[in-house]
Amino acid sequence: MAIFEVEGRQYEVDEDGFLQEPERWCEDVAKDFAKSESIDQLTEEHWKLINYIRNYYQQFGIAPMVRKMCKETGFKLNEIYSLFPSGPAKGACKLAGLPKPTGCV
Repeated sequence: MAIFEVEGRQYEVDEDGFLQEPERWCEDVAKDFAKSESIDQLTEEHWKLINYIRNYYQQFGIAPMVRKMCKETGFKLNEIYSLFPSGPAKGACKLAGLPKPTGCV
């Protein structure tokens, strides 16, 4: 496993930078991982999407499909990409502390 380090805090990550210890996730972890996605500050819009993804994952055990994510959060796909430049799977799911999605998110 690789180690991702921010300001002395270390996290075990997979080869794509996804958290391997989901029990460690908290808002501070998301803020640390935001740095790896070139996001300077998490806004209310970021948190809305992060919390939606986390809640969906906790309920169903998988990341939500993009279409469902857009419909249920009210965000258009281009808005999600403006919040998470690497996209809903790589960026948003990573910050939400989910494992790397296996399919289309």
